[in-house]
Amino acid sequence: MRGQGQKIVALAEGWIGTPYRHQGALKGVGCDCIGLIRGIWRELYCEESEAVPAYATDWAERSGEDRLVDAALRLFGPAVEMGEAEPGDLLLFRWRPECAAKHAGVLAGPQHFIHAYEQSAVTRSALVPSWRRRIAGVYRFPTACPVPPNRNAT
Repeated sequence: MRGQGQKIVALAEGWIGTPYRHQGALKGVGCDCIGLIRGIWRELYCEESEAVPAYATDWAERSGEDRLVDAALRLFGPAVEMGEAEPGDLLLFRWRPECAAKHAGVLAGPQHFIHAYEQSAVTRSALVPSWRRRIAGVYRFPTACPVPPNRNAT
């Protein structure tokens, strides 16, 4: 596992047990799948990825847009082929082929991923065929700076 991927998996594991909370993004307090990825981003880069407006639970069905894929392209760059996926990569999922991507998680190894599971908590799940066939894209976190910026510098 590459160094940054290992760090991302460790960060994701630190969220395991955080209760599921729609629109939440606070470790130990509550998060949804988007909040989990936002929280990992904050821990990795010491800043918020981008402002996320409030969203309803059925946002993907109502908008007609593939907002998660669009955000992944903006923040992560082009998708990686599933055959090249590595631990620490972002996984996006579609419930049906014609629907927008609506779920996200972090690949934790060849057979597992970490995600915020609705009505439960952040958990490690087996990447079984029913999950694999729903993968809409794999995205690699941009290379992080080895030293966080000094926010107190003048």
